[in-house]
Amino acid sequence: MSDFTLYIGNKNYSSWSLRPWIALTAAGIDFEERLIPFDFPADNPRIKEISPTGRVPILYHGDVRVWESLAIIEYAAEVYPDAGLWPSDRGDRAVARSISMEMLSGFRALRNACPMNMRRPAGAMALPDGVMGDVARIETIWREQRARSGGPFLFGAFCGADAMFAPVVSRLAIYDLTRNADTLDYMAAMQAHPAWIKWREAALAETWIVPEDEA
Repeated sequence: MSDFTLYIGNKNYSSWSLRPWIALTAAGIDFEERLIPFDFPADNPRIKEISPTGRVPILYHGDVRVWESLAIIEYAAEVYPDAGLWPSDRGDRAVARSISMEMLSGFRALRNACPMNMRRPAGAMALPDGVMGDVARIETIWREQRARSGGPFLFGAFCGADAMFAPVVSRLAIYDLTRNADTLDYMAAMQAHPAWIKWREAALAETWIVPEDEA
């Protein structure tokens, strides 16, 4: 039995859950998954018993509780230092953490207008101001990092920074937000990763509907 238990939300919608899930899965770290469906008018009351914030994801490891996506990835990297969750080079690790924090704290226009919804038929829609500015900055990050590393992922091999941007890959694809060849190449590499495929297949099989996430 795994020492890690990761509580997540609906795979179709929960971008925050996707990040640590795909990081741990891609790194080959064993964990028990427990999905708490959020299809109630005021979220799922069960989560209040599990998470101090009333949100997912949250990782249990013995007596340790870790919440927030990036904190979970950082903790897993400490417990499993050889799993490759961060680049081996110190400078690269600093940049990986920087862009992960930028993802965590920014790009609100894109987040608000284009919620993650893997079941949504791909296609463009009218967008408010700010969305394409967010997309342009994300594309710049991806282009610069892949040019430095040689790809196919941001720092060569898949790492925590790729996990932090995984929901954006879904958003750009589902809402048809880019035609840039380099961006599409990175998105294709992400979407071909076995961990991505496993999550997406489970997301498409879900039947829960959350109206506010049906843009």
